[in-house]
Amino acid sequence: MGKLSAHTATFYGVLAILFWSTIVGLIKRVSEDFGPAFGAALIYTLGSVMLLLVTGFPAIRRWPRRYLIWGTLLFVSYEICFILALGFSQNRQQAIELGMVNYLWPSLTVGLAVLMGGQRLRLPLIAGLVLAVLGISRVIGGENGLSLSSVAANVALNPLSYGLAFAGAVIWAFYSNLSRRLADGNNGITLFFIITALMLWVVTAFDGITLPAEFSVSTVGFLIAAAALSCAANALWTIAVLRGNVALIGTLSYFTPVLSTAFSALLLSTALSFAFWQGVLMVTGGSLLCWLATRRK
Repeated sequence: MGKLSAHTATFYGVLAILFWSTIVGLIKRVSEDFGPAFGAALIYTLGSVMLLLVTGFPAIRRWPRRYLIWGTLLFVSYEICFILALGFSQNRQQAIELGMVNYLWPSLTVGLAVLMGGQRLRLPLIAGLVLAVLGISRVIGGENGLSLSSVAANVALNPLSYGLAFAGAVIWAFYSNLSRRLADGNNGITLFFIITALMLWVVTAFDGITLPAEFSVSTVGFLIAAAALSCAANALWTIAVLRGNVALIGTLSYFTPVLSTAFSALLLSTALSFAFWQGVLMVTGGSLLCWLATRRK
């Protein structure tokens, strides 16, 4: 990775965004076949094996200690929150909603970057954050619009998943801001995946193992695709954040909610309402507004 150009690393970031757009639908399909915890453990175990075959085991001794500790803690916490939130969703519509909650992270990342840089939260940035949150409320509230009672009622149906999805968005905002500062050019994705897999096996020990009624090509295919695209997206994103044009890939990442929602609706055969798409566009617009607010020096 030492000779990797910034342009190549940036292109990796674009690929990561495209791969990430497939993850919500794939994870939900795997959880339907294998259960939330067992399916998640299988995805990350298979992904860990793929990463080991491609990159080998990382040279941990060369890593800064702060990156080893904080990088591992934040990445593993996020992945567990995200994949279990989707796995424990009660239906496909809810899974797509939870994916949207997770996509608060771009606007949160920008807001956190401003605070960590010792700057003030200017009005356009605050407006972007508010718009993104209102977009999520629109998605969860459904046809009832921006109704707090409707949002609260929907969240109350599955507070665990919604809580995990929101926590994941916050955690990933911290990871995105801290990893570049602490990594010193090192890429810990392989180790992070292995530890995530081990933690998910612990969760599986309590949740139990679920096997599909019958194995088919699609059952195995969705599992392999979820593992391959998940590890590829995270590995490429980490490289892009370390070596690429962060401003450009950060901007492009704001369109991930639209791509992810479209792919998830197609893969999960779920018709989404006009109100849902309004919320998606509000989240995307809020993220872009956050980014534009930081362009003024």
